[in-house]
Amino acid sequence: MSEIATFNAHPTVAVRAESPLAFSRVTVATLASAQGAGVCIRERALLGHLILRGKADDAGFRAGVESALGVSLPLKMGPVSRDDGRGVSVQWMSPDEWLIVVPAGEDLATEQRLRAALSGHYAVMQVSGAQTLLELSGPNALEVLKKSAGYDFHPRNFPVGKGISTTLAKSTAVIRRTGDTQWELIIRRSFADYLFRWLLDASEEYGVFVAR
Repeated sequence: MSEIATFNAHPTVAVRAESPLAFSRVTVATLASAQGAGVCIRERALLGHLILRGKADDAGFRAGVESALGVSLPLKMGPVSRDDGRGVSVQWMSPDEWLIVVPAGEDLATEQRLRAALSGHYAVMQVSGAQTLLELSGPNALEVLKKSAGYDFHPRNFPVGKGISTTLAKSTAVIRRTGDTQWELIIRRSFADYLFRWLLDASEEYGVFVAR
């Protein structure tokens, strides 16, 4: 059996890891605190991101994923499986593809657990360096999304716990609703600066706070 090459995206070495937004500049007037802000934006940098592919109709595959991750595998677009206590989420992306997000530094261990628990036809890919996650929250966060994307974000179509992949400001993003006024946006590294500036500009009229 051939060996699978794996790598640690966050090794313990004297090299400083930097997020995709490390050099992004805030180009609008922002508030000094979250108090009174209509929108708050915060990057959750350097989380572990993995793509999992496999056969959803294979009971052994589903059981192996749940054993390795501690959450069930979602089998359709919409519901995101989460364990907020451990910071783990799994989202359906296509009939044979899922996006896994884990806390910073846990991506390699997660990949290794999946490989130990799965067999047959599957794939696990590290994409931690290719994307980042932004948290968008506040009483006007929904208005910002409505004018930034064409998807129907009304609560009856987009309840808490749902996640989708859609266009966002001429780019793409994975958007998940985590609370009544809280959202997660998973964006590609190459568009991170552009989308961050777009969201800042779209939020300025409501009063925007950038959390560090």
